[in-house]
Amino acid sequence: MYVEPEAHQSVDDLGDLLFRGSNAPGVIERIRELSEANTNVVTLRGNHEQMLLDCLDYGDLQWLIPENGGLATLAGYGIGLGDLQDVSDIRIPEEHINFLRGLPFYHEDDLGIYVHAGLLNGEHPSDTDPDVLLWARDMDFFRGYKGKLCFFGHTPTQFLPREGRRRRFGIYIHGGCVGVDTSGEPDSPLSCVRVDTFTLYQAYPSGITEVERLGALKPEPAHALAG
Repeated sequence: MYVEPEAHQSVDDLGDLLFRGSNAPGVIERIRELSEANTNVVTLRGNHEQMLLDCLDYGDLQWLIPENGGLATLAGYGIGLGDLQDVSDIRIPEEHINFLRGLPFYHEDDLGIYVHAGLLNGEHPSDTDPDVLLWARDMDFFRGYKGKLCFFGHTPTQFLPREGRRRRFGIYIHGGCVGVDTSGEPDSPLSCVRVDTFTLYQAYPSGITEVERLGALKPEPAHALAG
């Protein structure tokens, strides 16, 4: 789901363009076009993009485990498992690989910090190992983070602590954490949050779209929480 930004606004994608979808090439190309057309569109690197790069760079085959989505991505590029004798047989357009290599591990603006998986409490993402930003599932972060508002994905909200969940397919809000990965089930929606108004937009596979205004639940700024 994409919301056209105004000149002073940014739109952030929290990563995992490559997962189990049937049209990974189309997704990458569309996001690449949007990013080139509007510098306010920021796409983060997810662990699934990192697994592809690790496969190409180091021969790490974790990406090719079916559950990790690599085979579905290759199929989208017209490559079958039987076509692979070596990782050098993975033929993905150079412009797509270069785009993925250029994706940042986090983004920060006046309204929040945006990261794929999570942060370490008390540590700025610029000082954090990228593996944490890509892979972490840390209950100390989910339950105890009270820094600058942080939006993250990676862990479906149904698996996050109950105290931050309000309803089925709702986003997670607790302390300074906002988890927006509402995937995990066949009928799960794709969720998008407009940060300044704290409005939730959700698009379901059935074609239904919903809007929920959550301004009353928006966490207080970090300095207020500290007091």
